[in-house]
Amino acid sequence: MPEALFHHSVGVAETARSLAQRYGVDPEAAFTAGLLHDLAKNLPPEGLLKAAEASGIVVDGIERANPSLLHGPVAAVWAEKELGITDQSILDAIRYHTTGRAGMSRLEMVVYLADLIEPGRRYPGVDRLRELAGKDLVAACRAGLDQTLRFCLDRGLLIHPRSFEARNALLLGGG
Repeated sequence: MPEALFHHSVGVAETARSLAQRYGVDPEAAFTAGLLHDLAKNLPPEGLLKAAEASGIVVDGIERANPSLLHGPVAAVWAEKELGITDQSILDAIRYHTTGRAGMSRLEMVVYLADLIEPGRRYPGVDRLRELAGKDLVAACRAGLDQTLRFCLDRGLLIHPRSFEARNALLLGGG
């Protein structure tokens, strides 16, 4: 793992633990998921596709066109198979940290948000997300999804349906 990615992962883990403590989520589960969330991030696109298929992950058309979306699902499989992580809530937080999903658990929201706001992140709007994260977990996740969707739309990028479903679920009052 390159040094920058290691520092990012530690930043996500520490941020996730802090958010977890604030929002009544298991802080050690949050730290573990945050630390492992980018385990497969360094694989090239072809490597992610091969690892996903070898692991039995069903790859949809959007993931095939943008294999970087597979780094969460592949990392979850590796965390389970190679590191012995058996807690499904941790594996789901790793699996869905990039796209989110409808029905996100509070742990999933914590890791999703921690990835967006860890101290090393520098982009327009991150300070607003950090401020919101200190007040309202659901509102901060919704704002993070909004920001990510705008980023993709402005650049003409593909958007995974799970991200729309996650945003809609949060607007409707679910996870």
